[in-house]
Amino acid sequence: MKIVPVRTKKDSEYFVEFPFQLYRNDSNWVPPLRKEIEKVFHRQSNPFLEHAVIERFLCADGSRVLGRIAAIIDDNHNQFHNERTAFFGFFESVHDVNVAAILMDAVKDWVKAKGMERLRGPMNPSINAECAFLLEGFDSAPVIMMPYNPPYYLELMETLGFHKAKDLYAFYKDNTKGIPDRFERACEVIRKRTGVTVRSINMKKVNDEVQIIKKIYNEAWEKNWGAVPMTDAEMDEMAKFLKPLAIPDLVLFAEIDGQPVGVSITIPDYNQVLKHLNGTLGVAGLAKFAYYRRKITGLRAFVFGVLKEFRHAGLHVVLYYESEKAAARHGFQNCELSWNLEDNHEINSFDTALGGEIYKKYRIYEKEL
Repeated sequence: MKIVPVRTKKDSEYFVEFPFQLYRNDSNWVPPLRKEIEKVFHRQSNPFLEHAVIERFLCADGSRVLGRIAAIIDDNHNQFHNERTAFFGFFESVHDVNVAAILMDAVKDWVKAKGMERLRGPMNPSINAECAFLLEGFDSAPVIMMPYNPPYYLELMETLGFHKAKDLYAFYKDNTKGIPDRFERACEVIRKRTGVTVRSINMKKVNDEVQIIKKIYNEAWEKNWGAVPMTDAEMDEMAKFLKPLAIPDLVLFAEIDGQPVGVSITIPDYNQVLKHLNGTLGVAGLAKFAYYRRKITGLRAFVFGVLKEFRHAGLHVVLYYESEKAAARHGFQNCELSWNLEDNHEINSFDTALGGEIYKKYRIYEKEL
């Protein structure tokens, strides 16, 4: 077995294709669009690389690929948190601790040579994108922009000396059961007390609306564990990705005295479409996309934040209430509320009170170098 740094177009193809081989018999895995994965590693298509570097590796036995991994150093993370932390991501491996060790050693050597003191992951490629290993809930497919992996990845990490850095929770909410009556009454009280109003996104002024989302997003998550503010370019790229997928009724702003103070973004679970495309969006894929898009039954509550000075005013109750009413109008049957930090007790209690149940857990690992 040997390590192969990804240098050529063929190497890159092997890197993208390996999960398609690894998960070919796993009905819960959702094939990503190959072109979207490849875009992550090119600066012209991924503004994350304006402040970060990524080095990819393959583990191969002759012509057979056994695993892949990426080493990531994000200058913005280290400046914001005053750390020298590197990350690993895009980890995939056969069930062989020797393969995992070879991959991880390649990453450790690369990041230690650049002065890093800690390795954390997985981040694909950052905490603002897909991150963590699935820890519990292997009996169902992931929703959009959430990870999936074999259970043995957890064993591999612990065998290699990694320990838990943080767990993340995902809640399942059955929308057909409606919202508890007490939430409707609470909304009435909160509206009267704060004067809050809720409106949907204006798609005719989407660039202006994205600026509002940037401000609220970065401030609302500023103190969260591991959070790194998104740059303007990163938020623009995220908006570009989500714009064709979003339903305006499910992108909501809370306003007080005409000023936006909170935002909620709920998106259809397009993984229910991707399962049928096998990673390719050609002519046939576009036809399938249009067909299966109409059959999506679930949602993901993707962004939910309130400016810190209004955090305890109950605005999150009003935002969620209006989001669920909109989901019911569109006929969606369920929603995943994700992800939440394990120690964010306020939001975890809120999601439980709504009728949500923790049905998946995820783990981020780390190791001192």
